[in-house]
Amino acid sequence: MSYTNGLDKPSEYFNTKLYTGSGSTQSITGVGFQPDWIWFKNRTDARAHALVDFIRGTNKVLRSDSNVAEATTTAGRDFESFDSDGFTVNNPLAFNSFNESGDNIVAWNWLASNTTASNTDGSITSTVSANTTSGFSIVSYTGTGANATVGHGLSSAPKMIILKERNPTTTRNWRVYHEDVGNNKVLYLDTTGAQVSDSTAFNSTTPTSSVFSLGSSVGTNGNTKNYIAYCFSPKSGYSSMGKYTGNGSTDGTFVYTGMRPAFIMIKRTDSTGNWNTIDNKRLGRNPNNPRLYPNDSGAEDSADATTDILSNGFKLRATSQYVNFSGGSYIYMAFAESPFTTSTGIPTTAR
Repeated sequence: MSYTNGLDKPSEYFNTKLYTGSGSTQSITGVGFQPDWIWFKNRTDARAHALVDFIRGTNKVLRSDSNVAEATTTAGRDFESFDSDGFTVNNPLAFNSFNESGDNIVAWNWLASNTTASNTDGSITSTVSANTTSGFSIVSYTGTGANATVGHGLSSAPKMIILKERNPTTTRNWRVYHEDVGNNKVLYLDTTGAQVSDSTAFNSTTPTSSVFSLGSSVGTNGNTKNYIAYCFSPKSGYSSMGKYTGNGSTDGTFVYTGMRPAFIMIKRTDSTGNWNTIDNKRLGRNPNNPRLYPNDSGAEDSADATTDILSNGFKLRATSQYVNFSGGSYIYMAFAESPFTTSTGIPTTAR
């Protein structure tokens, strides 16, 4: 894998925020920036994952654990605003992962550009909020039903794309492109399923530094259908997307990321298994880092040890098929708490 344009302060672009729900209006601060994409999950109870972003607006919510269409929430309820140092949540109505009274909530926050722009790099004009420094963009577009390209606004090719049709009358699985799965296969974020062949999702074409490609699949490019895509390009010291092979041992596979991860998401690709997320704020003592499953609405799971978060990557400590089955193939995406070296190559311990 390759990296470009390193970041020495990862918390300026990604941060995890923990808080307790109040059941009434509360402003959550301390994120460190105005987030453009926020992924919420109630840790205490079985509640839907709730995803909001700056482009779709404050009252449009998607669920990673379901193929259901985008929900429109009632004004003054659930999620209220993107703020300069965090966000404001309100009295929950449809989504108890925002602010259920007395419950523990996690919010994963990403910074794009805090603005939107029309992008004409592809054959489809897209609306984009892009951060070329951190390699993250939010892309909104309308499908054509025929082979097409979409501008993503980044200066380097995305290695991972998480994409969902938004239309309110349609159920449709999330599509996930990952470089190490290939351009003629997809994963579904809302299921436990293994990778599936689909040459029409991304038109069997690897993304470039300006566009990603679409075929005729209704999951990515249905005629007149509306889509949202979250695009990620790896950056030295900040983010890493890659693959590893499990060894089926509690002295498991070590994965080098070049930074101490603040967030890790893992999926087995050659067989069924939950998507797994851990982060540095819900931290137990290694390896007892509690997990949440993007494809499942269940409460936080800390039943068994799975993963050590290390200064330069992560190490698997379980034999579970979800993260470290012997010979199993896995992909991951990770964002940094701190870089192992600065963007100039100086070890952080030397600063």
